[in-house]
Amino acid sequence: MTLVKKIKDKKVNFEFNKEFIKVVTDKISSNDAEFITNSFNDMHPADAADIIEHLSEKDREDLIKLNNFKVDPEVFVELNESIQSELIAYLSSESIVNILKNLESDDAIKILENVDEKDKNTILGSLPPKDRFALLESLSYPEDSAARIMQREFTAIPSNWSVGQTIDYLRENKDLPEEFLEIFIVDENFKPIGTVPSSKVLRTPRESKMMSIMSESQLLIPVDMDKEEVGNLFENYNLSSAAVTDKNEKLVGMIAYDDVLTVLKEEAEEDALRLAGVGDEEITDGVITKTKRRFNWLLLNLFTAFLATYCISLFGATIEQMVVLAFLMPIVASMGGNAGMQTLAVTVRSLATQDLTKNNFTNNIIKEFNIGILNGIIFAIISSVIVYFWFNDIQLALIISISMVLTMIVAGLFGILIPVTLKKMSIDPAISSSVFVTTITDVIGFVSFLGVGAYFL
Repeated sequence: MTLVKKIKDKKVNFEFNKEFIKVVTDKISSNDAEFITNSFNDMHPADAADIIEHLSEKDREDLIKLNNFKVDPEVFVELNESIQSELIAYLSSESIVNILKNLESDDAIKILENVDEKDKNTILGSLPPKDRFALLESLSYPEDSAARIMQREFTAIPSNWSVGQTIDYLRENKDLPEEFLEIFIVDENFKPIGTVPSSKVLRTPRESKMMSIMSESQLLIPVDMDKEEVGNLFENYNLSSAAVTDKNEKLVGMIAYDDVLTVLKEEAEEDALRLAGVGDEEITDGVITKTKRRFNWLLLNLFTAFLATYCISLFGATIEQMVVLAFLMPIVASMGGNAGMQTLAVTVRSLATQDLTKNNFTNNIIKEFNIGILNGIIFAIISSVIVYFWFNDIQLALIISISMVLTMIVAGLFGILIPVTLKKMSIDPAISSSVFVTTITDVIGFVSFLGVGAYFL
């Protein structure tokens, strides 16, 4: 192990070597649960989880089934979601209950989501009534809602309390979260009206009223708000935490920046995978599962490829007159495809972050049109010069330059129009935009190039 430092009395290892992974594997084979437990206890939970993820599926199963080995709840939280689902199948209901009882509610709900429905009721029935009620209520909300990422452990005090009363309460109440940055101020109906940083409480005289040092709540997050929208709010307003309220505007939970960071990371990964047509694929998925997830989009791509080929076939006579056109077609089509995908990637991201709105939509269309013209002219000049010196044919150079400009303009326009249209149709633009953009740019590229060629020939 290399590059070690201390964080919260746990060793943080930024890189594990293969030899250490092999040591852990050997200890699993020899049923040395004590060594593995002690090693994991000395590490940061994220590093222990990293080791488990690097084990083979069989070694992970053997590890979980080792006598005297219990998964640390904090380690379990740090595991990849697909690995969590895999290990849950090996854990007893009692072990899962123990994990859930020792976690904050937002982490517990993420794990409970991966439990089979048939086992979920048994596990919930074994939890203390207070925990069971909190988890059941969270599960009643949509999967992508704020309720699923909020934690119900928070610190709230009445608006008429003094700083001294608050400090005494914080010291004596054992049910409060272990760590919190902000204290929520609530009115007599338990509606949040402001926040006070915990550091400010420590620096203020005891007789001061909490209301006098609070900042009025500028953002309250409804329980049913989409978690991606929550992420955008945290990003736009640089929030460290935010209050979550129910339909009656009562405080029911809080969302911290670390939970939002996870959401933003997951959304970014999801968009990248969907743009490639692989959906929610995980590295731990099997060959058959991965094949099924990729099949539909590959099949659609095959049909669109035949459409492009059909368009080429319409210009068979033109190609026969000048065979060299067949050599140059892929250049125009590939340039258009790449330009379209660049615009598409930017547009999908802008839609996800809500940067692209009705107010700036027209301006962005005009901007993409101008970018298409500028890029088209630049690459038309470059490609026409190369074609002229290659084939010593000014007419052929003119054909490729004109078609290059047309293709780049169309690619830019459809790169923004297609995802926006799909969004209005309530279809995720990250999933299906790429196939349509690629098809249109290919078809336009072929048609413009061969069409211009047919006109001059």
